[in-house]
Amino acid sequence: MKVNMEEFRDKSSDELKAQLKEKKNELFNLRFQLAINQLANPNQIPETKKTIARIMTVLREKEIAAQKGDSVQ
Repeated sequence: MKVNMEEFRDKSSDELKAQLKEKKNELFNLRFQLAINQLANPNQIPETKKTIARIMTVLREKEIAAQKGDSVQ
């Protein structure tokens, strides 16, 4: 399930943090399934890692934008 970056940018920071926590939990479960040889599709792990990175990137963009907004005032 590929997600467009714009979909992440449209969400609030709180929504992104909740989704980040969910994806990290999902990654943990996928790694656990891999360790006990019950993972049907091993390609889910790198895709989940990429999604986590995308969420973290958007959160950082929002953090930088907030800092720039604060310094201007």
